[in-house]
Amino acid sequence: MMEAAVAAGHPATAAAGIEVLADGGTAADAAVAAALASCVAETVMTGLLGGGHAVYWDAPSRVARNLDFFVDVPGLGSAAPARELVHLDVPFGEELVHYAIGPASCAVPGVAAGLDTLWRAHGRLPWPRLVEPALRLARDGVDFPEAHAACLAMLAPVMTMDAGARIYAPEGRLLAAGETLRQPGLVGALEAIAAEGAASVYRGTVAAALLELCAERGGTLTTKDLAGYEPRWSEPVQARALDWTLATRRGLSGIPELAARWPASAAAGQTARVLALVPVLATDVDERGDTTNTTVVDCDGSACVVTTSLGLGSGDFVPGLDLHLNSMLGEADLVRGPMRPGERMPSMMAPTLFFDGGGVLELAGGAAGGTRLRTALMSSAMGVLAEALDPVEAVERPRFHPVGTTLNAEPGVDEAALEELEARAWTVRRWAARHHYFGGVSLVSRRGAAADPRRSGSARTARSA
Repeated sequence: MMEAAVAAGHPATAAAGIEVLADGGTAADAAVAAALASCVAETVMTGLLGGGHAVYWDAPSRVARNLDFFVDVPGLGSAAPARELVHLDVPFGEELVHYAIGPASCAVPGVAAGLDTLWRAHGRLPWPRLVEPALRLARDGVDFPEAHAACLAMLAPVMTMDAGARIYAPEGRLLAAGETLRQPGLVGALEAIAAEGAASVYRGTVAAALLELCAERGGTLTTKDLAGYEPRWSEPVQARALDWTLATRRGLSGIPELAARWPASAAAGQTARVLALVPVLATDVDERGDTTNTTVVDCDGSACVVTTSLGLGSGDFVPGLDLHLNSMLGEADLVRGPMRPGERMPSMMAPTLFFDGGGVLELAGGAAGGTRLRTALMSSAMGVLAEALDPVEAVERPRFHPVGTTLNAEPGVDEAALEELEARAWTVRRWAARHHYFGGVSLVSRRGAAADPRRSGSARTARSA
């Protein structure tokens, strides 16, 4: 059986999960507490007004279930015309990436409802207890790590265009690594959620403030949108990757299709690995997104993987509550054809469980990173499983990601393979340093736990708490 552990995108997020495990919580309890904490500690990546997906493995019953709490298209019961989105270009690495933001980009949030649903189905501790770590972070402030500061530097035009300037540039300059991130409005938001439950976001205090903002500034959310939102349980999709069976989800992630193509030669040395994986990983699009992932395994062997996101974030904050609106309606790769009010939007998220031939859970994990998500997750997980790497080594190993005929490569990717690809007419873009472009993985396995340094992640075992 795996050792009880939490892997997440920030040390404070992991600590929240470990605290709840130590208090007798289940994997669901710990994942909920950690995800709530991430909505304070990782607000350049996620937030309470975003959406997400989860997978839960109930060890006693040996049953896995997916939970879809991604965002819905808003506008139910509204006769108001669609508002214009705000368009801007944001530097991302060496490129300018076009985004569409503003209040009209905000879809119906699902995070609060999803965490509530996980807790009701698989939790055992009282709901207010799970909110405590996040509320403590909101009151005290939280360390702002290096990877988050680097992300903020790129996203500054969005993060500081409204009330976010007070949060992320409190002294007229961007918050730097090692400083304290303070979001005092989140205290009131979390107190309401602790007292009213997740319903606060849909019918209570938070809902009222959110709807008032949308009415004043051109958002399309309606009372009917919020009241009608429901997370959805479903059976996971089964996929094979070499000797392992995956329980994951379909959608835009492409994980089931990628798993089926995973080459055995990926474990045959570094040059052969790169050359074998590049054509398998290749994609024609390169979607950027800010996302975070938390993975928990409890002392009973049950596991919960939760991935959440705001998209880029709309740039708008609920007055008095410091809640950033999501921007999912402005994410080009998520908008596939006409959008109808009440429909669930697609997502690239892919929380995944990996089982051996006997049906024993060997690894649970998920990742952030838009279209790089599947590359990061599969290369790390299969590094642990098929190459017998230590989890930390597998997650920290230099990554590469092909888009069209261009290969993006971190320092340390096998140079012989890169030169061979160039000889085959590939364009190789050698990045100067490890970068959060290449995704953020958090996983727990039978060999240990690991969280991605590209997102300033942290992994802790219950034994080390």
